[in-house]
Amino acid sequence: MTIWVDADACPAVIRDIICRAAQRTATPAVFVANRRPALPASPHIRSIVVGQGFDVADAEIARQCQEGDLLVSGDIPLAAQALAKGAAAINFRGEAYSSDTIEGQLTLRDFMDNLRGSGIQSGGPPPFSQADRQQFAGKLDQWLAARLRRTSPPAH
Repeated sequence: MTIWVDADACPAVIRDIICRAAQRTATPAVFVANRRPALPASPHIRSIVVGQGFDVADAEIARQCQEGDLLVSGDIPLAAQALAKGAAAINFRGEAYSSDTIEGQLTLRDFMDNLRGSGIQSGGPPPFSQADRQQFAGKLDQWLAARLRRTSPPAH
């Protein structure tokens, strides 16, 4: 299992939480970005730098993400691709994606795009709070604990 991170959009605090969790649990974490993100030296953490361009990193993650992996991204279409492959997906606030939440978010995104297209300004996403960080860390720990239980050898 691997944690795939859409690093170009990932807040630094979330990147740090993922890195600490990867090191603590010896779970591979791969940060895919257009430029090399600042990451700690660790055998469990690596980055893949892809060419500049819209959605190049997303395409690389979608290509490599597999069943049982975890995607960390705010990109709804990328989350849909990960779910279709049998991976789990959470956003930067620790909220899990599902087929239903993706459909609802795509509808909301289309509505907001149409609203912006009509000249109405939206306030953007709410600020990233301490509660958001704690929620993300908790969800990541839950996912890792569940995956590690499945891959651990049976107790004697």
